[in-house]
Amino acid sequence: MARRTVNCEEVLRHLFAYIDQELDAEASAEIERHLELCRGCFSRVEFERRLKAMARETASTEAPERLHQRLKALIDSF
Repeated sequence: MARRTVNCEEVLRHLFAYIDQELDAEASAEIERHLELCRGCFSRVEFERRLKAMARETASTEAPERLHQRLKALIDSF
């Protein structure tokens, strides 16, 4: 049985599901085979992984009280 080959468009369409490990094993393997050969897609995946990690680290920082107050005031104004 021949392996299916995905193209760049398909990789990008499923990029975030792949990064979040939401794809089944076969789909993940197809993308990984593509990434071994395609430098552009590999770079994009690495960029998105790093960006997600940075966002996760930043999200653990609590917002200043002044921002909480401004948001509350804005919400209360509706």
